[in-house]
Amino acid sequence: MQVSVIIVNYRSATHIIDCIRSAMAFSSGTGFEWIVVDNQSGDDSKERICSEFPFVHWVEMGYNAGFARANNQGIRLAKGDVFLLLNPDTLILEDAIQKCFAQFINTNHAACGVQLLYEDFRPQISGSYFVKGGVNHIMPIPYWGSLLSWIAKKMHARKPGVARAADSVKVDWVSGAFLMVKKQILSKAGMMDEDFFLYAEEVEWCSRLQKHGEIFLYGNIRIIHLMGESITRATNSVDKSYENIFDKKGLQLIMSNHLRIRKQYGLGWFFFQLLNYTWGLLFFVVCSLLKHLLQFKNPFTEYKQITGLSKNVFILWSLMPKIVANKPHFYKMF
Repeated sequence: MQVSVIIVNYRSATHIIDCIRSAMAFSSGTGFEWIVVDNQSGDDSKERICSEFPFVHWVEMGYNAGFARANNQGIRLAKGDVFLLLNPDTLILEDAIQKCFAQFINTNHAACGVQLLYEDFRPQISGSYFVKGGVNHIMPIPYWGSLLSWIAKKMHARKPGVARAADSVKVDWVSGAFLMVKKQILSKAGMMDEDFFLYAEEVEWCSRLQKHGEIFLYGNIRIIHLMGESITRATNSVDKSYENIFDKKGLQLIMSNHLRIRKQYGLGWFFFQLLNYTWGLLFFVVCSLLKHLLQFKNPFTEYKQITGLSKNVFILWSLMPKIVANKPHFYKMF
């Protein structure tokens, strides 16, 4: 077995069926090991998926373990020389898995990804460069983030995300929607950090993987990524983007990003991020009130967003001692 494809399921049977069907359109699809790890979906996912694809190795986690823990369990059971972490909401184009493997296996690359596309074939950010201290995660804070973004543009700072890769591009990390890793690397870099529930785990993992080999984005290979379908349903969020920091999904984003910064960059940058979120919240409140008063509008127009961010920042502060201690803890926010 050369490639083990690992898909984490949480009530995503329809997407997974479409995903595997798209891979089976190519003769290579039957040559892969397919592992679906279920995060206690509590529905008919197993019956639907395994009845159509009896070759699928079904793994029950017994609880909602999130992305890192479920993928790690799949990796432990996988027989392939290469592991592919694949999101349920993906569709394989042009024999992408086999093409990626063929391009990847004869390189010294530790991990790789491919060009992700929206459903209408517009390019998605598929790989990125690290920004020192993770300061780019401050940008979603209303007003404060916009000010910092304006300053960064004036300073001609490099954008971290690679939206369109024409060919092979060396990056610092690739999206966990399609992340291919060599088995031999894991004995050195370790598996995904199981403190993470969702978000930023692949970023932290890539920071360790790249110490043992380069990470590349293969822009000549493409798949469709529907982006955030499963998590949007699970959290009842109306925003599929990674700019939403106001609801349960936003809390998980904030928490995971701070956790990643603590692990990758240390305490100084963690507190820098935490204080920016705290100051950014106050800046948001003042600017929002002044803006709407000067426009003769309701000064509490953004009350819902202010309340949501306030709650999330408070929870972040309450968990600050655990993050600082850096002892094992499962940061599951919903």
